Amino acid sequence: MARTVGIGIQDFEKMITRRVFYVDKTMFIKEWWESMDDVTLITRPRRFGKTLTMSMVEQFFSVDHAGSLLFEGLNIWREEVYRSLQGTYPVISLSFADVKDTSYEEARIKICQTIVDLYNKYAFLAKGDLLEENEKEYYRRVSIDMRDSEITVSLRRISDYLCRYYGKKVIILLDEYDTPMQEAYIDGYWEELLVFIRSILNATFKGNPYLERAILTGITRVSKESIFSDLNNMKVVTTTSSLYGDSFGFTEEEVFEALDEYALSDKKEEVKEWYDGFIFGSIKDIYNPWSIINYLSERRVGTYWANTSSNSLIGKLIRRGGKQIKETFRQLLAGESIEAEIEEQIVYNQLDLDETAVWSLFLASGYLKVKNYRMQQLGYMEWKELYELEITNFETMIMFRSIVRGWFSSSASSYNDFIKALLNDDLKAMNVYMNRVSKVMFSYFDSGNRPSEESEPERFYHGFVLGLMVTLENRYIITSNRESGFGRYDVLLEPRDVHDFGIIMEFKVQDPEDETELADTVDVALLQIEEKQYASMLEAKGVSEDRIRKYGFAFCGKKVLIGKALAESCSFRESHS
Repeated sequence: MARTVGIGIQDFEKMITRRVFYVDKTMFIKEWWESMDDVTLITRPRRFGKTLTMSMVEQFFSVDHAGSLLFEGLNIWREEVYRSLQGTYPVISLSFADVKDTSYEEARIKICQTIVDLYNKYAFLAKGDLLEENEKEYYRRVSIDMRDSEITVSLRRISDYLCRYYGKKVIILLDEYDTPMQEAYIDGYWEELLVFIRSILNATFKGNPYLERAILTGITRVSKESIFSDLNNMKVVTTTSSLYGDSFGFTEEEVFEALDEYALSDKKEEVKEWYDGFIFGSIKDIYNPWSIINYLSERRVGTYWANTSSNSLIGKLIRRGGKQIKETFRQLLAGESIEAEIEEQIVYNQLDLDETAVWSLFLASGYLKVKNYRMQQLGYMEWKELYELEITNFETMIMFRSIVRGWFSSSASSYNDFIKALLNDDLKAMNVYMNRVSKVMFSYFDSGNRPSEESEPERFYHGFVLGLMVTLENRYIITSNRESGFGRYDVLLEPRDVHDFGIIMEFKVQDPEDETELADTVDVALLQIEEKQYASMLEAKGVSEDRIRKYGFAFCGKKVLIGKALAESCSFRESHS
């Protein structure tokens, strides 16, 4: 009989005592302990079992769980030497998973409250003769109102107290250390929080004489210069590292065994198409546990992992990214791969400026996977690493397409009406609806910190192209900024049926010195389509010349004018309403 599937259980004791579906990952304990690393940072995408693993480690080593029978029958219990280690260390276990606040003040309070709760748990330390009077006074002062200089050393101090009490150095576990940093970046208080968390981490993990071992988990490796300054005793395990590669996430063998258990053996190819694709170093065919567990429960495919949290940061980076980021994202949405440099130390305050940082974050978050890797020589003794990246799997592709659709939700009616008008070649309606869309969407696609009316049309039309891709993908192959004829067109819609109409769009921002009216700008755009012979690519694909529509889009601020090339000439004189 198949085990019950428990959803959302992150406590190891609950997982074992309830006898729900569980994939044995206890050998991580042996692998980590024998690594002999002082401080280990493990980065994995969300919902990959990091929290459950930290719970498992805490309950294995902690003196609070001495004599526990939880591990009997599991793989680690076959290792006799590890039976003697169970329940023998003081363990400090914390999580920053809930620190998702919109201001520095609120985030600081929540981090401090986590530490206060820890001190309350070990309140017995302040009783008796273990601590000096001044230490007891400090213990009683620990609160959310403490000065930074006092709270940042609080974890180091309680390490000392626990070490004295138990006569053994402590193990420290910090889960989701980077969650506050991501939220701080999104909500604009990165610099303030950076200083605070850096002080805590350095005091806790650098040169702490009361520390035996430590594990930190997160999604990203925040740049050393930003947060881990001087912390040189840390082993970093990222998505490109094979270490612990099968300890987080399910291997294909584990997934297929689970499908057999639940009489779903005939669904293996479907599950593989939707959920396979994660790679850690050289360890391939890793599946997201959250998706698989939900699939076993629901017995049908769905976007389980993609829908577990807000993708606000991912959406923001693409939406507000410049032309190159949107164009690269278009390639990914089309199922193509991209080649990029990767910097695994994420510098959050560079995300608005550095395309490398964006794709590095996407890789660390599990949205992209490494298809290939090569070294490119730049000069004598100078090389750079290039990664070929693609969207991880079908579930992730659906998530990205949903994000793009969400961009236009605030103007969905006008946007959908524009698409209908475009397909019907209704120029007047196209102008009406596009102007409605542009009024709502221009500021949404701006550059964030430095919006510029001159650059907004460029950002807008690339976001608009991505919207076309997810709306018309069944009818058209949509490309942008590709060579055709004697130049590079802006947008081209190649019909999947050669008997359908092909569409070419050229976007221009009005040049007031040369173009008195927007209609003049439209003429420039249409003339470029003709002179550069952009239609040649469609004609080469079998689309006849009389079935190719050519549109010029002229921008002046948020105002748009669309014109169409006539059969005999490229002039345009129909005004929009």
